[in-house]
Amino acid sequence: MRRSMTALAVILSLATGQAQAQSQPEKQPQAENRSFKGKIGRTLAESTEVWPAPVRAPAGAPNIVWILLDDVGYGAASTFGGGIATPRLDELAQQGLRYTNFHTTAICAPTRAALLTGRNSASVHEAGFSHRSLSAGFPGWDGRLPSTAGTIAEILRDNGYNSFAVGKYGVTPDDDATDAGPFDRWPTGKGFDHFFGFLGSQTDQYKPDLVEDQAHVAPDGRHLSEQITDKAISFIDRQQRAAPAGTAPKPFFLYYAPGATHAPHQVPAEWRDRYRGQFDTGWDVYRQQVFARQKKLGVIPANAVLPRHEPTIKAWTSLSPDERKLYARFMEVYAAYLSYTDAQIGRLVDHLKQIKQFDNTLFVVMVGDNGASKEGTLNGDVDRSLVAPPLEETANLAHNLALIDKIGTPEGVEVNYPLGWAQAANTPFRCWKQDANCEGGTRNPLILSYRKAITARGVRQQYGHVIDILPTTLELARVTAPTTIRGIAQQPIEGTSLAYSIDDTTAPSRRRTQYYYIFGARAIYQDGWKASLAASRSFNAPAGARTETPVWRLYNLDADPTERIDLAAKYPTKLAALKILFDQEAQAHNLYPLITWEDVQNRARAARQGGTAR
Repeated sequence: MRRSMTALAVILSLATGQAQAQSQPEKQPQAENRSFKGKIGRTLAESTEVWPAPVRAPAGAPNIVWILLDDVGYGAASTFGGGIATPRLDELAQQGLRYTNFHTTAICAPTRAALLTGRNSASVHEAGFSHRSLSAGFPGWDGRLPSTAGTIAEILRDNGYNSFAVGKYGVTPDDDATDAGPFDRWPTGKGFDHFFGFLGSQTDQYKPDLVEDQAHVAPDGRHLSEQITDKAISFIDRQQRAAPAGTAPKPFFLYYAPGATHAPHQVPAEWRDRYRGQFDTGWDVYRQQVFARQKKLGVIPANAVLPRHEPTIKAWTSLSPDERKLYARFMEVYAAYLSYTDAQIGRLVDHLKQIKQFDNTLFVVMVGDNGASKEGTLNGDVDRSLVAPPLEETANLAHNLALIDKIGTPEGVEVNYPLGWAQAANTPFRCWKQDANCEGGTRNPLILSYRKAITARGVRQQYGHVIDILPTTLELARVTAPTTIRGIAQQPIEGTSLAYSIDDTTAPSRRRTQYYYIFGARAIYQDGWKASLAASRSFNAPAGARTETPVWRLYNLDADPTERIDLAAKYPTKLAALKILFDQEAQAHNLYPLITWEDVQNRARAARQGGTAR
């Protein structure tokens, strides 16, 4: 009986539905068809075709090349007075502009997230890292770039560009970084047509964790910087050839981000001895020489004073012969690594000249995603993992001396120079990478070069931040930032274009406020004043790296650009106001809760002990 009633109900339902269908008006077209300007009839004869207009870049739009180097301090490259030859960067700077007051976030993943999106790192969920152990389940910390913060590649794709990325990406969550995907947070899911490089923060330069597009691939045994340069050239050539006959190719965007000069410091054999003996006078002499060149070039303010070296760094003259021998070798290899990277950039530049695309290419070169690295600790590193328990100082020295011939080779799988050289590479500023409280952690050289359109030359001192690069690029390419991308409403761009400063050396800085935070270290900048608080401890810091309890400090960067004179006691009201401003900025950009290295270590310890911490 139940079955027959059910069948009857189905029959009645179908009949009722047919009657309703006959009596109801025809359904409205789908939403995506409402903007169609043609006519849709029942037959082709009754219909009128209208094709969507093809997306085209603005007439004469430039190609765009972003170059982002890794772990290069302000005082390393010759382009900004450093002691390491970078002739190809010198060339780009000489036919463009050097920005001397440009800032990053003080560490790699937050800088890259901010760069790609034009928003502060915590605003796009990357206050920490995409690594499992360095992220947290909070809106500013989960390490997952949201679709509401479209990347430069997504914006340019929708404005008629082809986009490629090579080298280090660094903002794909670990959980997604397998060949099974999901791929929405891989480079190809964020607007890039092609990608060749590695997804993490560090990789062996001869045995990289290599990815092409959406799959891991085997490296070919050559240095990674050579491989990514070859691939960048290949991507460009394929794109140029793909243009239909009789039409000009689309403009392209290339994001060129080598692993250099992040550890491991590895370089081809023919480069390793090019600086042999050139650093035997040590890091104190290096700092003095670089400081003098920087003054002469005008890339530091005329009123800058070189700070004393950090208290944990020994004077070079006090070192033993073995220490000098070892430490000089670390720096020789690092210098070779940077010069080799510069030569690879030169290969790319030369190719653009050969195919007649150089003059119409906008180059944006960021010489470092943070300051020089402190991760080599006091004695440098050859083969010990960052997460390995630190050796006692004398044992570490003996360990490294026994492996001195492996520095720079494929067998030197963790090579990083000692803190004394990292401090020297940050001349004239204090501290290192990770130190978001110091200019040595956050200030990096910036070069803008666009031969066809930027005729100005020289130095610009306007305050800038990595979030300013995206709007600067869009303005110079005459592209408007969208309010939606693929139907998804977009967060406001938080950067400010630097284009206003190109032809006006005296224009006041339009970026008036900027916060900084990396795992405990923090700062707030406003109109030349800066309040800062050091972290109580930083990742892999050497014993004794902090000898006092951190306190808030106050600096007037206009009068004291190298942060030598703490004015906190003299201007307590100013300090209090800036601390309130930091709190406001932290709340506005999803920075809270403030997670420190101690928190990270405690969570890791709990996880090892079987707790629930991630």
